[in-house]
Amino acid sequence: MGRKPRIDQDELRRLAAEGWSNAQLAAHFGVTDSGILQAKRAAGLSKPMTDHSRALPWKLSREHSQSGPATNLRNLSAVIQGRTIPKEKLNTALRWATRLVDNDLDIAYDPDQGFLEVPVHGSSHIAAVLSEARQAVHPAAEGLPRENRAE
Repeated sequence: MGRKPRIDQDELRRLAAEGWSNAQLAAHFGVTDSGILQAKRAAGLSKPMTDHSRALPWKLSREHSQSGPATNLRNLSAVIQGRTIPKEKLNTALRWATRLVDNDLDIAYDPDQGFLEVPVHGSSHIAAVLSEARQAVHPAAEGLPRENRAE
């Protein structure tokens, strides 16, 4: 087995700053695209992975991972973590969560049935996620009555 190619981090930083694609970098250094992604993480050139476990605390079945509720929760989670998402996706997620909260509903997950809208019992998962997302989007507006907030 051959020795792994060594990627010079200074050269990687310089070429990435020049706008080289991952495919170009991989060809240049003689590694795979995955090798470039690993090298970029090691060199501090990639954003940390977004962790959605607070917004999606369930182990989702593959068939439910791209459903509307999962997508909306991931989008709200991304905003909470300071990511920028397209305005349409943010508005869709905010409207969805607001509808649930306004109707005293929460979200539950069952691996066989998928996501379920359920009455709130105690604390509301959706209300907590929505509050954090609104705070991230409009930090000064969270204490205002709903009609005074921009969404």
